[in-house]
Formats: sequence, structure tokens, C-alpha cells
Amino acid sequence: MKNIHISIIIHIIGVCLIIESLFIFIDIPISIIFHDGTFIPLLESSAITFLSGIILFLLSKSNSYKKPSIKESFLIVTLSWLLISVFGTLPYILSSSIGNFSDAFFETVSGFTTTGSSVITDIESLPKGILFWRSETHWIGGMGIIALVIFILPSLKVSGNQLFSAEGSFFNVEKIRPRLVDVVKRLWAIYIILTVAEIVLLILADMNWFDAICHSFATIATGGFSTKNTSIANYSATIQYIIILFMFLSGMNFILHYLFLHCRFKKAFKNEELRTYFLIVIIITLILTYTNFPIYKSLEKSFRNSLFQLVSIITATGFISSDYEQWIPVAKQLLFFSMFIGACVGSTGGGIKIARHIILIKSLRIQFVKSIHPNAIVPIRYNKKLVNEKVITSISSFIMIYFLTFVVGSFIMMITGLDPKSAFSSVITTLGGIGPGFGEVGPLNNFSGISDFGKYYLSFNMILGRLEIISVLSILRRSFYKV
Repeated sequence: MKNIHISIIIHIIGVCLIIESLFIFIDIPISIIFHDGTFIPLLESSAITFLSGIILFLLSKSNSYKKPSIKESFLIVTLSWLLISVFGTLPYILSSSIGNFSDAFFETVSGFTTTGSSVITDIESLPKGILFWRSETHWIGGMGIIALVIFILPSLKVSGNQLFSAEGSFFNVEKIRPRLVDVVKRLWAIYIILTVAEIVLLILADMNWFDAICHSFATIATGGFSTKNTSIANYSATIQYIIILFMFLSGMNFILHYLFLHCRFKKAFKNEELRTYFLIVIIITLILTYTNFPIYKSLEKSFRNSLFQLVSIITATGFISSDYEQWIPVAKQLLFFSMFIGACVGSTGGGIKIARHIILIKSLRIQFVKSIHPNAIVPIRYNKKLVNEKVITSISSFIMIYFLTFVVGSFIMMITGLDPKSAFSSVITTLGGIGPGFGEVGPLNNFSGISDFGKYYLSFNMILGRLEIISVLSILRRSFYKV
């Protein structure tokens, strides 16, 4: 522990809690407007979180002005997510909206990690102030991931996370602006623009202002929390198409949005990941539309529901427009397969990410070439730039660990009593930040029937997946704390 400065960690966690308290405070006007009786619980939640943050901030202030080391950054990232989730349970518990800590913790982690899995059986019975907080956790977590990727994770040179800034393989944020703080300001601007645009369009499509804000928070963050028990299923086709559009946009690399806003369309469309993203969605949607036509008896309904559920799952949003458990086996298998694809690097979406798949496939193809021509030197290129061996190794390692985590987690959930289908889908949907799964955790069910141990494990799984696995697993090793 000699090389770890606790004061730096405490200082940054304190700042995170102060920011969280301000977001909780925003829910108070909503409570007042709707007279839902949560004014006092929300005020208490905000005050407790704020005071805790201030105490940590003041205790560490004098020793905090130092750039965090790699180890400190790992601890800051992981502990910040854990503690904001713990304090995020306060509105649920103090308002008696959720009766026990394990359920409140699961719901809060699901919100902040933008997973969208839920233990609440009657969402519409929740007070409006609590519903707004629930949606806010998505919006905070969605942008928080992007900020962490840009500010902390690339500097750690960790498996997979350096993809976003590695020269010659992915967009280098410094090519947009010399200072990272300027990049984040612009990404926040894009995030807010997308959110406001969706709110306006949903209101124009006859969704009330409260639901429009909550669903926009969940869409842009690729979260999936709805204010309705049936998610998006009972909304109009127009509203569903609007949400499809913004789910798709939120699954794109946010650097590409920057290029689009600056009319650099040619450069944006040269991006291999974006082209692959389009292609995957088009091909799978066409297959699903064909297979689902006998169910919906309408080409438009089959197309809309197929596209909606595919985009919802591939971007890890998790909204539901129909009960996909009623689809034929091949369609359900395609959806399950899509859970392993993920959205684009640098988006608010979860999963393995498309760019990693592209480079891994190129790497495997070259291995086949070398098996025939051992002396051949065949470089791997991504976006016409050379990918170095370290990036390839880190991607391969990440995907291997990802699948190993999935397998081990599935066995753990089966031990808790879940059937294999429910166990497999509960793990991949929480690890990938997707939300609904199959079986007991399918679109018409939720996670309320899972044991407390299972809920805590899946909560850990959500944080593990959202922080790209390595940073969390690293701090669990004894050697991490040695000199």
C-alpha cells in the first residue's frame, strides 16, 4: 500500500458523491410538481450524500493535488462506482419504494451501469420523483462511462481500453482537440444535444413531458429503464421509430457524432466499425423480419419489432417493444448471439464492442494465412492504419476473459437455482449491460425472483462489465497492493 495515496482516492470519491447529491436534489422539484410525497426522503438522501462527499473532500484536500498513479486510478474508478451505487439506494430506501437493500442496490447499480435490469414488479406505482431519479441514474452513468474512458482508462494502458486512443487503430481524441478537457466538453455537448432532440421529438409524437425526459435519459445512455410496466410496447409506432433512431445513434462512437456535427461525413463513413455496425443491423433485421412475419401478420409490424429489439439489444439499451420469447427458436438464437456483439467503441453502449470483433477476426484470418505461409509478413490494418501487436494481444485477452467470466458466472447463477437458459442470459445481459434476458429474466419477467446472493453477484457483474473487467479484477489480486 506504500505506493497508493489514499488521500487522492478519497478526494475524487468525495467529488463524485457531491455531484451525485446535486442530481438527487434535482428530483425534489419533480416531487413537488406531482405531490408524490417523496420531498423529505429525497431531501434527506441529497443531504446525506452531500455531507458524506464534503467530509471526504475536506479530509483529503491538502494531499490531493497529485496525478493519480495507475493503481490509484484503478481504485478510484472501481470504488467510485461502488460508492455512488451505495448512496444511490437512499432515495429508494428512505421513500420505501424498495423494501430492502439488496433490491435497492441491484436497481441502483443497474441504473448507473446503464444495464436496465430491474427488480421492480410494478414500475408505474412508483412516485414520480423516484422514477425520475431512476432514469437519472442512467443518464449520469452513460456519460460517466465516456468520461472515464477518455480521462482515465486510456492512460492506464489496460487491455482493450486503449482502443479509443491508440494511434493507428482507433480515433485519437487528440486529433479533435489538443486538450482532453476540451474533448469531454464537446462530448458532453453532443450528449445533451441528442438528449434534448429526443425529448422534443417524443413530445411532438404525443408522449407527455415527464415520460419523454425519462425515456430520453434511458435511450441516450443506452440504459433501458422505462416509466411503464410494458416498456415501449404500448406506445405508438412513431414513438418506437424515434426511440430506434436514438438507440442506434447512441450505439455509435461519440467521436463520429463530433465529425458529423462538423460536416466531416466522408471521414466518418470511412470508419470500419460504423460500416460494420450498419451492416450487422441491416442483415440481422432482414432475417428477423422474415422469420417474424407469420407472428405479426404485417410486414411493417414485423420489421419494426425486429429492428427495435435488435437495436435495443445490440446497443445494450434493453427497451422492449414486444415479447420476443414468442419468436421462433432461430430468431431468439439470433438475439442471444447479438448480446455478445455489443455497440461501438466510444459509445454509451455495452458489450464486447464491434471494433474488437473486427480486429480479432482479422487477426484470426492472418493466423490461417501464416499456417500456410509461415514466413509471410501480413500486417493487420484498421481504418487503413497499422494495428500494433500489443493492441491485438490486449483485445484477444479481453475477449477471452469476457467469455470466461460469462461461463463462470453462468455456473454460479445455476447454483443459485436458475435454469440454464435463465442463468446464461442473466449473466450475459448484466455483463453486457443489456437489461432483459430469456426465461425467468425474460421480457415479461424481471430479476425480483433471484436470491439475494444472486442479485449481489449480478450487481458485481454489471460493474465488472461496464468498467471493462480488467480494472475491477486487478484490484482483487493480492499482488496489486504490493510494492
